[in-house]
Amino acid sequence: MVSALMLINPISGTRDKKGICDMASSRLEAAGINLKIAHTLHKGHAAELAAGAAEAGADIVIAAGGDGTVNEVASALMNTDTALGIIPCGSGNGLARTLGIPMDPNGAIDIIAANRPYAIDCGIADGLPFFCTFGVGFDAVVTEKFAAGRRRGKMQYVRSALLEYLNFTPDCYALEIDGEIYTEEALLIAVCNTAQYGNNAYIAPRASLTDGLLDVTVIRNGSIIHQAMAGIGLLSGQIDRNRYVDTFKAKEVKIIRLKDGPAQIDGEPLALGRKISIHCSPSCLKVLSDGSEPEFQPIITPVQAFFNDMISDLRYLTRQ
Repeated sequence: MVSALMLINPISGTRDKKGICDMASSRLEAAGINLKIAHTLHKGHAAELAAGAAEAGADIVIAAGGDGTVNEVASALMNTDTALGIIPCGSGNGLARTLGIPMDPNGAIDIIAANRPYAIDCGIADGLPFFCTFGVGFDAVVTEKFAAGRRRGKMQYVRSALLEYLNFTPDCYALEIDGEIYTEEALLIAVCNTAQYGNNAYIAPRASLTDGLLDVTVIRNGSIIHQAMAGIGLLSGQIDRNRYVDTFKAKEVKIIRLKDGPAQIDGEPLALGRKISIHCSPSCLKVLSDGSEPEFQPIITPVQAFFNDMISDLRYLTRQ
């Protein structure tokens, strides 16, 4: 029988996780998967439990939480034979969305029950793995402010971004992209393994989880109108068509800034130094999905994702 451990972060996201344990237990047991369940108690606990399960030979570790929980579990499972399953319960759910995993727990459990693992890349920033995005500049500062607040959800993130923008001063950076040097005064620099931050905000629409490369998006300093247009591009999937946005694909990236400061990894804030080294680690994590990344189409994909989220929310509400 296939063995699995499900790790639930009780405080991630905005949804109550009542019922997920019973739902997962009954449906996965019926699929021949022997499931154990544990709740995380503190930051880093998911990584500890996942590492222990992989060492003990578990076939699957399931992260039921947000991108922070997914990052912890995935980091512990890198370069092991244990596959990552995801039940998205967070605010952004960037990796789950990129993998085509439904936001509705029923659909996510169906993916896990099918038990079809395939390998994806990850990024490494100063030794720290990321599976969605790494960023410095405006997104890192907003992530820091958002994490310090008590409320979660898309609207609270937007509110934090608008308030921070009023006082934000872009920084100067030197970028080394596979040996080529660029200098920029930038609002933000995002190094991406996935197309989106989460919440269907597409910071690197052409990114792929399986190409062995990272996508770099630089939003250069400009007027409020130019930056507003970049924001519209973020939501419509057309940010790479903005003339104030530079995009690159790379195996290795170095970021040099004027001083130490905030950064974000998969939506979690941290402080890093003045020089940051980033590289892609190809095919280092097994994940449970249908084995294909949905084709991205500007405007069409974001609109479809918006309506899918509405349907998922309605399904959730009708079960309460």
